[in-house]
Amino acid sequence: MAGILIIAHAPLATALRECIAHIYGGCPARIGALDVSPDSDPVEVVAQANAEIERLREDNGALVLTDMFGATPSNIAARLASVPQVRVLAGVNLPMLVRAVCYRATPLDTLVEKALAGASKGVQAITPAMPPPADLSCIPAQGASTPCAEAGATLAGAKMKPADA
Repeated sequence: MAGILIIAHAPLATALRECIAHIYGGCPARIGALDVSPDSDPVEVVAQANAEIERLREDNGALVLTDMFGATPSNIAARLASVPQVRVLAGVNLPMLVRAVCYRATPLDTLVEKALAGASKGVQAITPAMPPPADLSCIPAQGASTPCAEAGATLAGAKMKPADA
């Protein structure tokens, strides 16, 4: 099962991980979050991101999700794209993350396709006559769920909370 690392402007990474905990009733294993604050040292964050990838990566790799292409968090995430079995996607939104969690047991390239599809399909104009979506369900990924406050890493400036595998 692929690990997932969210790297975003503070506090978005942690907020997205908390949304997953809300949806799944606990934080699925191997989901990390790095919140990049305005005063973060990018060199330190890159080192912490590399350490998180090593902690989170599984047999089928790891997926890094970042918020806005070209911004500091995505530039940090881009450094991880050269790591074997790691893929990086910019433009993270909650539908992308939910889809990534749902399909993280698939091969890494399939996971990337599913996450990208979730991101684009999750952006919709809602009209009064629009029927509800046909399928809102997703089977939670296997593995231990813990409260997200105890799982993963959170970067605020240069500080990280203890990580949970």
